[in-house]
Amino acid sequence: GELRGFDIIHLHCPFILGAEMVSLAAALAGTQLVVSYHSDLIRPGNWRDMIFRLATWSSRLAVMQRADRILFVSQGHAETSDQRFVYQKRRSHCQVLPNGVDIHAFRPQADREQVRKSLHLPLDGRVVGFVAALDSAHHYKGLSVLLQALAAQSLKETCLLVVGDGDLKEQYCQQAYDLGISERVVFYGAAGHETLPSLYRACDVVTMPSLVAESFGLVVIEALACGVPVVASNGPGVRSLLQHGDNGLLVEPGNSAALSEAIHQVLQDDATCQRMGQLGRSNVEERYGWTQIGIRLERIYQDLRRDFRKQVPMTEQGES
Repeated sequence: GELRGFDIIHLHCPFILGAEMVSLAAALAGTQLVVSYHSDLIRPGNWRDMIFRLATWSSRLAVMQRADRILFVSQGHAETSDQRFVYQKRRSHCQVLPNGVDIHAFRPQADREQVRKSLHLPLDGRVVGFVAALDSAHHYKGLSVLLQALAAQSLKETCLLVVGDGDLKEQYCQQAYDLGISERVVFYGAAGHETLPSLYRACDVVTMPSLVAESFGLVVIEALACGVPVVASNGPGVRSLLQHGDNGLLVEPGNSAALSEAIHQVLQDDATCQRMGQLGRSNVEERYGWTQIGIRLERIYQDLRRDFRKQVPMTEQGES
């Protein structure tokens, strides 16, 4: 009964089993269903793989095939995700609505020196940033590759700020020690929304060296919103955010040599850093602020209701 009386139900996936229940409730109530598909389920490489595969299949049949609108966070993800078959068959029902960022909180600000002092980072040195959970479920974020890249001769005076926590932290700390770079790596720990902007701004460049294709790249737009250029793995979702050579650089996933070279390329020229950061901020302001995303979502809702009214006879509309 809780899902009755609405014009539209907006469901966010993946949502194992819950998505099927919401879809059924919407169907029984005669309510239009909008589904935001944020990412594929990351398969852990064990017995849970089968469960995740079944969940993806079930969602495709019970949810995606019924939805009145399906929203993907990037065009690349729509074309390559586990739900790409739905996109191919129901393209007229699919649209791209990216994630957004609070451009008032994540913004350029002259607090780098203060933040670096508090973190014991060199005030005039080069600092690379990495933001992700350090747990087993997020091993694909590529911190291991980034640590290898930092050991390159070209980055021997560069420091790394790691923001995140999890069960793999000790493993990464040990790797940094084994590579002889532990004195140049700061493990900050987990950070909240109110702290993240200043941590991004403490960096000269932020990295997202994912080993698998990301659906989007929230770290990318958060860093760009702060005016910081990004070096990221070249994947379908990230390509919609980064223009290679303009607001950052794209590299081959898992290639530590290419990653270190790209980081060095950005860091060796202050003018390049500044230009990329300014362009990145401009891109985010134009496309990814929550106001812009909200306007686009409202338009999707309005279009959906308009199409519905065209299909339903006036007598039925009056009765409802």
